[in-house]
Amino acid sequence: MIASDPSKVTAICFDRIHIPGQNTLAVAQKNGAYAFLPTVLNEFDSPKIISEVKTSGLRGRGGAGFPTGMKWSFVPRNTGKPTYLLCNADEGEPGTFKDRDIMRFDPHLLIEGMIMSGFALGVRDAYIYIRGEFLHEANVLDAAVKEAYEANLLGQRILGSSFSMNLTVHRGAGAYICGEETALIESLEGRAGRPRFKPPFPAVEGFYRSPTVVNNVETLCTIPAILAHGGEWHSKIGVPNSAGMKIFSVSGNVNKAGNYEVPMGTPLRVLVEQYCGGLQHGDVPKVIIPGGSSTPWLGAEHYDIPLAYDEVHKAGSMLGSGAVIILDETADPIALTRRLAHFYAHESCGQCTPCREGTGWLERVMLRLEAGQCNEQDLVVLKEASQHMAGRTICALADGAAAPILSLLKMFPDAVRSYLAENKA
Repeated sequence: MIASDPSKVTAICFDRIHIPGQNTLAVAQKNGAYAFLPTVLNEFDSPKIISEVKTSGLRGRGGAGFPTGMKWSFVPRNTGKPTYLLCNADEGEPGTFKDRDIMRFDPHLLIEGMIMSGFALGVRDAYIYIRGEFLHEANVLDAAVKEAYEANLLGQRILGSSFSMNLTVHRGAGAYICGEETALIESLEGRAGRPRFKPPFPAVEGFYRSPTVVNNVETLCTIPAILAHGGEWHSKIGVPNSAGMKIFSVSGNVNKAGNYEVPMGTPLRVLVEQYCGGLQHGDVPKVIIPGGSSTPWLGAEHYDIPLAYDEVHKAGSMLGSGAVIILDETADPIALTRRLAHFYAHESCGQCTPCREGTGWLERVMLRLEAGQCNEQDLVVLKEASQHMAGRTICALADGAAAPILSLLKMFPDAVRSYLAENKA
């Protein structure tokens, strides 16, 4: 529920997601969709909107957690070039499955958020870059966009205002790397999805070398509530420096895996035990992966950690996309690490040598380790290769590939050594 009292807010992006037919314009409008849009178009201007978003404390929900209002303020004006708004709906991080629920159950919330964001940024053409495997979600979005055009919510002079914006849904080809904003831009321009060197940053020189803002689905879907209730209202939800509600995709050894929208700063134990029905086995997790497969692991001692950017960072990991993967006492961390090594080796775009060669090495060593064919020197290679990959590539895929390896070696050295060939009888 989106309440005027911040302390009583129970949902923002998932507020109407369970209403039957919410994916259609008639039902969405009956439940408040686009109701505040005329006010924004006629009474707000760009500085006011950006100011409200800054005040809200909203940070990007796609993984990086960069302040949204600050990102928008970096966009130069009067360059003679168009400004573009791109919605990153690729959602390829293992463990993340929140954005697809928004798109298939409440697509008009995303469209409304993009219209308001586009108005703030002076955008004429906006795009939703959706993951190639999300065929159903893409079809739902296409139908919703068509309805929005027919109702003059998109296109020329929206709702009789002076603002015009086109919106296109573009399906990617299923590459994990295209979740990185510059690789997404390369793909949208028709080239192979490979990251660009930065700077220049997309805000200055992005899509077609023009000013570009790339925001995540959940981020854009939070904008209508912020503008309707005010930035100050949103800033009072959650905890300092981690304002608002957040959708956590919880998977692994919990009794009720799924998406849960809770206030930022909610303790992990509360999320698992009150929302997810607790662990399948034992009292505390064996492994906590707080922000998707590319984030460093945490242990049982962090079970009560507040799910907020600063607290998770202090613990040695990242909140990331909010994909919480929980392993209980029955899980095999070596099997998990081997599977993740395969994923990153498969998804490396091959542009950077440390990643192209390193991810392959990691997978091969992990396969040998799991088969009991490694020795102590292989563990040295495994650790050194991981350390030499991280921070030495254009994007963070290599860092993501190294994170589970380094976490495994740090947290479970005895388990790793039990797989060594010389210890096998």
